[in-house]
Amino acid sequence: MAKVIVMDHPLIQHKLSILRDENTGTNQFRGIVSEIAMLMIYDATRDLPLETVLVKTPIAVAECKKISGKTLAFVPILRAGLGMVDGAINLVPAAKIGHIGLYRDEETLQPVEYFCKLPKDIEHRDVFVLDPMLATGGSAIDAITQIKKRNPLSIKFLCIIAAPEGLKALQAAHPDVDIICAGLDSHLNENGYIVPGLGDAGDRIFGTK
Repeated sequence: MAKVIVMDHPLIQHKLSILRDENTGTNQFRGIVSEIAMLMIYDATRDLPLETVLVKTPIAVAECKKISGKTLAFVPILRAGLGMVDGAINLVPAAKIGHIGLYRDEETLQPVEYFCKLPKDIEHRDVFVLDPMLATGGSAIDAITQIKKRNPLSIKFLCIIAAPEGLKALQAAHPDVDIICAGLDSHLNENGYIVPGLGDAGDRIFGTK
């Protein structure tokens, strides 16, 4: 079974409290989502392998470390996942970016796919799937299923807030995928929203609420 990591770093928890506040405006909300994503990527890449290289400094030759042969891809689930991309590529600017478009049917709460565009060399890349919310888990499960068809080296799923129902569903569907989140909330309400949550992440990121 893959790992489930709930990040307890004080900076992330502080920023998460700002996201939850209903009085946080669109511009600040968007910026905080990006900042949290950056902090999460920083921690989620801690297991990348390193190799030793020699670097000539102005003084002498230094024995240094660099990432060994790892190429990454970030795949946001549209549209809310776009809010996490800038923070991710600020840390890993060489990463490629794919996109998977899904929306939730308001009656069935099931994901409906309308777009999928992934890097052509994804089989040589470690993939980080980005989506601020893991509610029922349907969108994450479908997105990861689509990515697996292209045989990437590995997949990790990053979300800011998860519900226990979505966490359980994603683990059952993809037990080999690590799940990393900034907060694990109480439950889903009758409309499929995370409680206490932060509302509709896409609406709050793009100002369409």
